[in-house]
Amino acid sequence: MTTGKLRVMVVDDSALNRRTIGDVLGALEGVEVVGKAADGDEALRLAASLTPDLITLDLEMPRMDGFTFLRLLMARQPTPVIVISGSSGRDSVGRALELGAIDFVAKPSRSSIDTPGIEVELAEKVANLRLLALSGRGPMKRAAKEAAVHKPPPRTAWNGAPTGPAETKRGSAPTTLERESNPGKDQGLTRLVVIGASTGGPSALVEVFAAVRQCTSTAIVVAQHMPERFTKTFAERLNRLSVLRVSEAREFEPLHAGRAILCPGGKCLEITGFGHGYAALVVDPAPSDRFIPSADRLFKSAAEMAREKVIGVVLTGMGDDGARGVVSIKARGGMVLAESAETAVIYGMPGAAVRTGEVDRTLPLGALAAYLAELIV
Repeated sequence: MTTGKLRVMVVDDSALNRRTIGDVLGALEGVEVVGKAADGDEALRLAASLTPDLITLDLEMPRMDGFTFLRLLMARQPTPVIVISGSSGRDSVGRALELGAIDFVAKPSRSSIDTPGIEVELAEKVANLRLLALSGRGPMKRAAKEAAVHKPPPRTAWNGAPTGPAETKRGSAPTTLERESNPGKDQGLTRLVVIGASTGGPSALVEVFAAVRQCTSTAIVVAQHMPERFTKTFAERLNRLSVLRVSEAREFEPLHAGRAILCPGGKCLEITGFGHGYAALVVDPAPSDRFIPSADRLFKSAAEMAREKVIGVVLTGMGDDGARGVVSIKARGGMVLAESAETAVIYGMPGAAVRTGEVDRTLPLGALAAYLAELIV
């Protein structure tokens, strides 16, 4: 962004959509539409010559579809991509996010996006990305498989304390997560992992869940910023990729070891007591919830119920959701991990968590996933 403007390329096989998207973006302050393409093949050629800062992408196109384009683009010149997809393509959006797209806008039909709601959402996302880029905190472009930053995590004892030198911000070993007769025993839980993520989170969650090889004592609860039409399908994709049983949270969901649940889009999750264990309540957003689903709300309620059993994880995302929650987790004896700036697509959420001074370890995504997998064996 040498000119101070965010240079955007629009990719869509519909001439109407290309014109509409181009008009929406061109009207934004500090945004310049530098090119338009009708399919992935044309888009690859234009991206190579124009080197845009951001690309908006349709998925269903002739000649070369959006998935092939994404794979080739991320291999050749990683660039932030916002997918624009119809509601019929929920599983397709999940695939695109796993391939490296950083965000998406859902349109009601594939034929047209000429609706005020879509225009407002797209304008807001692009404007926010421009502000992040100007502040030097824009989308990070992950190196090939992040090989340079993936170091083996420290070996851990059963209680999560490192057996080697610790890279902890607080200068002390992680909190002991005791195996004792506390709430959670009847459900086989000795740990409760709560994860917050936003922009770039779906692909990060895929890596975290894929790293888990065994999970006999931990339940995982996720607040990923995602519209309601997409969370169920995304949970099903994670379920196919992981040894964990993954599903979208139901209205009253008891937590069990070896299970993971995702907060439904448009709702929030709170952890509550359930007999001698825990359950997740699906609740409507409150006026005080700045983000939906709210990682802060999930983290705070988990800390209140499970205390030292909680491991809070803050992954890539825009904004500061989760920062207040990690303070609650640490105040009650839990552990907090955050993704580092080296791999975060957007360092907003993990950066805000780190600035609280309450993060035990900040690690590149691959190392964080491997370390967490060790803790929850």
